[in-house]
Amino acid sequence: MAKTHEYATRLTWNGNLGTGTSTYAGYGRDYTVVIDGKQEIRGSADPMFRGSAELHNPEDLFVAAIAACHMLSYLALCARKGVSVMAYEDSAAGVLALSADGGGRFEQVTLNPVVTIANADNEPLALALHDEAHKLCFIAASCSTPIHHTATVKVSGGGEAR
Repeated sequence: MAKTHEYATRLTWNGNLGTGTSTYAGYGRDYTVVIDGKQEIRGSADPMFRGSAELHNPEDLFVAAIAACHMLSYLALCARKGVSVMAYEDSAAGVLALSADGGGRFEQVTLNPVVTIANADNEPLALALHDEAHKLCFIAASCSTPIHHTATVKVSGGGEAR
């Protein structure tokens, strides 16, 4: 039997400006995410949906969750396979398509990790482990959105492989 883990989040809307949702323009989109024992996350809608630009929005957090899960899966694989990662950075991007009825869906997410490793001999393996990390990422496995990655591997103090 599969082992399960449960995650609990409390979300509180902070946008009642006095009249609730009596009009579309008359309420705020800000909210707070509380997870026991962790820092609160203040969020809002994307500015195109009347949200606060300085706060995290669900779309940003969706792309960030995919990128973080891929990174953590990748780092675990590298540690297990003897690839010493010295640095990891990703400039992930998602494409959201909006429909005429007000709905929407992410068409794709692209991860662009740049990984620096200690040993040039491990470049091919370091690059290949991104495919395996994608398969192991819990978040990616839970999404119907296509997720792509274009990884770059660099050697500490050396050149670059692709």
